[in-house]
Amino acid sequence: MGMTINTNIAANNSYRNLTNTQNDLSKSLEKLSSGLRINRAADDAAGLAISEGLKSQTGGLMVASRNAQDGISVIQTAEGSLTEVHSILQRIRDLAVQAGNDSNNATSRGAITTEVTQLTTELGRIADATNFNGTQLLDGSNASLKFQVGANGDASSQISVSLSGANVKGLANALTTGAAGAVIAVATPTLVAGTQAFSITSGTSTSTVNVTLGVAGTYNTVQSVADALNSDSTFKASLTATVDKNNKLVVTALNGGSVVGGAVAGTQGAAGTGLAVSVAGSAGALDFSSSAGAAAAITTLDAQITSISTARATLGAAQNRFESVIRNLAVSTENLSAAGSRIRDTDMAQEMVKYTRANVLSQAGTAMLAQANQSNQGVLQLLR
Repeated sequence: MGMTINTNIAANNSYRNLTNTQNDLSKSLEKLSSGLRINRAADDAAGLAISEGLKSQTGGLMVASRNAQDGISVIQTAEGSLTEVHSILQRIRDLAVQAGNDSNNATSRGAITTEVTQLTTELGRIADATNFNGTQLLDGSNASLKFQVGANGDASSQISVSLSGANVKGLANALTTGAAGAVIAVATPTLVAGTQAFSITSGTSTSTVNVTLGVAGTYNTVQSVADALNSDSTFKASLTATVDKNNKLVVTALNGGSVVGGAVAGTQGAAGTGLAVSVAGSAGALDFSSSAGAAAAITTLDAQITSISTARATLGAAQNRFESVIRNLAVSTENLSAAGSRIRDTDMAQEMVKYTRANVLSQAGTAMLAQANQSNQGVLQLLR
């Protein structure tokens, strides 16, 4: 090659290589300082897309884990109140057993009724006061609550917790005290005859029980009417009949529902027209004025205790499920984080090797560029 001064090929070559080396050195410094192998899409376009997806999923799983923990807190709040509801129901049942003894006089039964009234009022207060972050749990306003326990928007990422069995407000309203069921004044027992119809309403469900009694003149007392009703298999499967201290017929539903019966049609004493009496009123589900009323109250309370036990069991099972979800989310988060790290994070040892190589080449390139710039100095010897 001839000796030229306008174009220094060796210097251009050294400069080009030095520029490439400086670019590699800059990238290595960026990766070493950030700890990330992918700092921009140009570093690894496909890897960036995958790692961003994994980052979204990992972040979602971490939030979902906190959601599951909140779900446990909600369940513990509800179940804690239901524990006291159980205690109250057990106390009321004890009082019902006590009231079943005819050694109690009217004053004693009145005292029992007073305590039960206070306890059922407390049940209503518990239902109104139990909430989590303003969300009512036991007043029946929320049949179920949904919890987001996954990173995605599909149904498998949600868990629904049923609160339908934990309607303490409805329970408190059902356990009112007083003469239970339908209080029916039987004016003339000898005229009672024919088919008797009783309507039972429990919650949103209504059923009818029909009982056929004897002809007019069969029954001489209100108690004989009650005995006839109680001897019928259809009637005693759902209802019980007693006579209160005012000599009125009291028909009570075993499930604690409200009862309406009597005077359904026709005139008193007409065969097949129904119980020819007037309905004096429908009162509470708990009657402690007699041993028979107390016995019916025990049956009603047993049903409510079983209902609350089922609700607590449902909540306990849901809590165990949430705990399982949290453990599973922790494993998934760990594995996805590791996958994202393998794609996006810098292997510091490997990158340090690249940095050291680029640094040495940069120093060598700088020295060679200086030498190349001096190579054309020989032309000056020719011009002297």
